[in-house]
Amino acid sequence: MADKTSRLAGNAAGKWYVDSSCIGCGLCSSTAPDIFTLGDEGQALVIRQPQTASEIELATQALNDCPVQSIGNDGE
Repeated sequence: MADKTSRLAGNAAGKWYVDSSCIGCGLCSSTAPDIFTLGDEGQALVIRQPQTASEIELATQALNDCPVQSIGNDGE
C-alpha cells in the first residue's frame, strides 16, 4: 500500500500520488498516460489529477495493477 508520507515531490497536488517505493516499471504511464509519467529520476509521477469517471477508472486500474503498490489515492 502506498504511503502518503513517502509521496514523491514531483506529484501534482491532490488525492492521487506515487510514493518513493516506485520501481519505474512504466505500467501506470502506459495504462493512464494523461495521469502518470516517468520522471527524470526514473520513478512515476502523477502529472495531473484524474477528473472524469474514465480517468478515475484508468488511474484505479493503474493503482490495482502496480506491482509494488506505489500508487495511492488518499493524499491531500
